[in-house]
Amino acid sequence: MSFCFRKDQDKYQEFLNFLEANKNKKGAIMPILQKAQEIFSYIPEEIVDLMALRMGVHSSEIYGVASFYSQFSFIPKGEHEICICLGTACYVKGSDKILAELEKELGIKVGETTPDGKISLTEARCIGECGVAPVVSIDSSRNIEKASRAMVSDIIKEVLEDTNEVKA
Repeated sequence: MSFCFRKDQDKYQEFLNFLEANKNKKGAIMPILQKAQEIFSYIPEEIVDLMALRMGVHSSEIYGVASFYSQFSFIPKGEHEICICLGTACYVKGSDKILAELEKELGIKVGETTPDGKISLTEARCIGECGVAPVVSIDSSRNIEKASRAMVSDIIKEVLEDTNEVKA
């Protein structure tokens, strides 16, 4: 998937307006990157170049900030995110096997997005739901407790159908 200003003209204009309004403020790189991430769901290379040009800084400075913080991604994110917890409690109860099954069924690795742009697969060190491990989080808004490899196909199906609840 590549970035295209023509295809994303409204998003580009929204970003450009924000950039112009904020480019001369002290510490502007961080909020401008956050806005780019919000609008595009990742930081396109072309946006970094545009920021550097309009802000009068080297693109390496912008990349330095963006690569330091894990909230920023240079890879397009999917419409939905499936996140598997790999914290100790979840891992001991088989989250690594669930992850392997998710990678197999989706045809991607952790940190990647399906070619159709529908699903990104991520991992977390702890979701904080250790008592109901293993846990899979969908779009950071709902958790599937006591997940299993057998549930993977249903999880993917439910995510693609964009329903509010995954059946156990």
